[in-house]
Amino acid sequence: MAGDFYLEPQELGKLASAFDTRAYDLGRAVKSFQGVTGTEQIQDGFGFLTESDEVTAAYVELAAEMAVSLGELARHLDEVGQALKGNAKNSEAADDALADLFKGGKG
Repeated sequence: MAGDFYLEPQELGKLASAFDTRAYDLGRAVKSFQGVTGTEQIQDGFGFLTESDEVTAAYVELAAEMAVSLGELARHLDEVGQALKGNAKNSEAADDALADLFKGGKG
């Protein structure tokens, strides 16, 4: 039938793990990024361009905002992974309950 689908809890669990891994990796990258994008590092990296406090402040603000945004993305990926794990667990339980129902409640 068109529109039918089957959900494999194990595959959903693998997808959840992939999201977890990406969230963890991104979180670590954000922490590393934050460690190398402070005011001092930006001044050292841009040399004479940072003679202007306005330019330095703009780059520091941009780096901070990028770190916040990427951190939020990492948290969102983690939330998606957790939701997928919950769905996989619920799907497996529903499959087991349906199998028991077809067996006449014996199991």
